[in-house]
Amino acid sequence: MNKKPIRVLLVEDSPVALMIFKRLLGSTPEIEIVGTAGTGIDGLELIPQVHPHVICTDLHMPKMDGLEFTKEVMAKFPCPILVISSSVQAEDTHTVFNLLKAGAVDVFPKPRQGVMGNFEAIRHELISKIKVLSGVTVFTLHRRGAGHRETLRSSPGVVPPRNPGKILIPEQKRVDPVVQRVKIPPSYTPTPRYPSAPASPDVAASFRGVKIVAIGASTGGPQALHTILSQLPPKFPVPVICVQHISEGFLKGLVDWLGSECQLPVKIAPAGERPQPGIIYFPPEQKHLEFDNQGRFLYSSMDPVSGHRPSVTVMFNAVAKFYRRAALGILLTGMGRDGADGMLELFKQGGITIAQNEGSCVVFGMPREAIALNAAQYILPITEIAPMLLHRLMSDRH
Repeated sequence: MNKKPIRVLLVEDSPVALMIFKRLLGSTPEIEIVGTAGTGIDGLELIPQVHPHVICTDLHMPKMDGLEFTKEVMAKFPCPILVISSSVQAEDTHTVFNLLKAGAVDVFPKPRQGVMGNFEAIRHELISKIKVLSGVTVFTLHRRGAGHRETLRSSPGVVPPRNPGKILIPEQKRVDPVVQRVKIPPSYTPTPRYPSAPASPDVAASFRGVKIVAIGASTGGPQALHTILSQLPPKFPVPVICVQHISEGFLKGLVDWLGSECQLPVKIAPAGERPQPGIIYFPPEQKHLEFDNQGRFLYSSMDPVSGHRPSVTVMFNAVAKFYRRAALGILLTGMGRDGADGMLELFKQGGITIAQNEGSCVVFGMPREAIALNAAQYILPITEIAPMLLHRLMSDRH
């Protein structure tokens, strides 16, 4: 049985660019262009009429630019958004992460040398991105001061696929996604396995002993990391180390963006130094994060694990080996299974393990794999993870 095509709305003020995108996307029966608009205002009017699965929008447009359009879409008609612009190159990281914060799922840089010289490669990458976006979950994002994320909405038709690349930020190489099927154990529940309050003496004691928080994320991770890290106060009592699957060239932008949004300093972890309380660390690009026998940062260039370097599993394994029961691991939204085996090792060593729940994940891949291994002690919505950290790690230390 043939699948129904992915319904795409194009919002682009350049007639030439619109013609090119029509040609690129019209070359496959898997995609149907259901509407076009020259401004964000016109695009908003079309959404309830054409019911797109994916919206592709330019950034620079008259009357309403792509950033404002993205905010309006996510507040009124939540739908996966791909921003296609000449201003989302690797050096435009502040713009890219502001778009992701606003609710866009991915960006696609317009080719600097034009499309025709590399038509087939660009066509393949753009179609692949749209296929991936058609299978992710998006949320209603209310304006600042209007409350938290709510009204979950799942895009129709496609199971979230396994991503053989990195996160949904511009990538140089991508192959067609395949469907991921994971058996969920009978013990799975979308709520915490152990109630968050009141805590038993044993659980409370285990949180009091935590000396480090380790977080892994992939697709949708920048938004999820922002949700957690921006809530941590200046005197957060332990170090936080993060691995985010991200395209080469975008790590510095992610670190700078989070640093401007968080109360804690965010930095690339210096090799040979011990992690310090109240600092958020990321490994450098293309390096696995580990520790030496003194607990100092150590990096390796060994082969990618689960397709990634840095790998969440390598980082979790290193944390489990050195910190054992004093570690707390969090696995966030992402495609594939990186981090699942490492979370199981953390669990075996007596550490505390938290997986983001399905309802709040952009793609419920990595957390689902950890849950399938029974490695997650807590399964929480993204909005509840930071409050748990604050309640459990800070209340007993003052």
